[in-house]
Amino acid sequence: MSLLRPILNTYLRLVEKPRLARAKAPQQMRDNLERQARYFFRAPRGTQQQWQVLQAAGRQVHALEVVPRALTSDAVILYIHGGGFVFGSPRTHAAMLGQIADLTGMRAVLPRYRLAPEAPFPAAPTDVRTAWDALIASGVKPGRVIVGGDSAGGALALGLLAELAGEGAAQPAGVFCFSPLTDLTYSGESFRQNARSEAVLVADRADEMGRMYLGHHPATDPAVSPLFADFTGAVPVWLTVGDTEILRDDSRRMAARLRGQGVDASFTEARDLPHVWPILHNTLPEARSSLRELAGWINQRLDFPGES
Repeated sequence: MSLLRPILNTYLRLVEKPRLARAKAPQQMRDNLERQARYFFRAPRGTQQQWQVLQAAGRQVHALEVVPRALTSDAVILYIHGGGFVFGSPRTHAAMLGQIADLTGMRAVLPRYRLAPEAPFPAAPTDVRTAWDALIASGVKPGRVIVGGDSAGGALALGLLAELAGEGAAQPAGVFCFSPLTDLTYSGESFRQNARSEAVLVADRADEMGRMYLGHHPATDPAVSPLFADFTGAVPVWLTVGDTEILRDDSRRMAARLRGQGVDASFTEARDLPHVWPILHNTLPEARSSLRELAGWINQRLDFPGES
């Protein structure tokens, strides 16, 4: 473990976690993360970003395309950003996807899905499905797509996979998730066990943000909580989470459920790393290591186009 890890965790627990706890409105959360992304997150030199419109079945969603300096692959990463379904945007996560793009030679597409509470469920998963359908309609082969997401975006990425598998539709080559939220009933023991050790998320605000997204929709619906979904026949999944996160058990149980349904699930539980630590790749050595590990998995998945 690097010397920066405990310093970073202390800063997050003393500064950023209380800031999130104090935020009174969604817009304040959004502004905070956008500002932090501008100051602290940087994509590799030469990375290009441009907005595009993805359209399918009469619907459309704007997306940010992130292209590495050396584009060497025709494959695409469809990445769903996190933020509790309430904040976050393609721009807050673009630098991390620039790093993944640089490691894989692939371009990334980040849809700007609608956020709660202005647009509650099912707006977000509808926009994610629109982005997938539009990408395939544009001529990209499903087996040349890798779907990824973090936190709430992990729920949306896994939800898309379950939906495609359930339909018997063409699937991506694989799905990866950083610290995914998989259970909106918040029943994992880590929600209580790690409430203090968690460096970023505020356990006491989970229900509030969940209500913004769900309204009166049941949290047990597999469409919102992929932990309860059927993944029979799904493509391989790569998961990672920190052992001090409140969402630790979301990943532990998700990996077990996937494996129990015959899905190839790779799962890594990292020691004392903060929520979605790969986004801190500019400063944290462990973040860069995790992204290199992921890039190896992505390249391996794309070596077997016939599987999906």
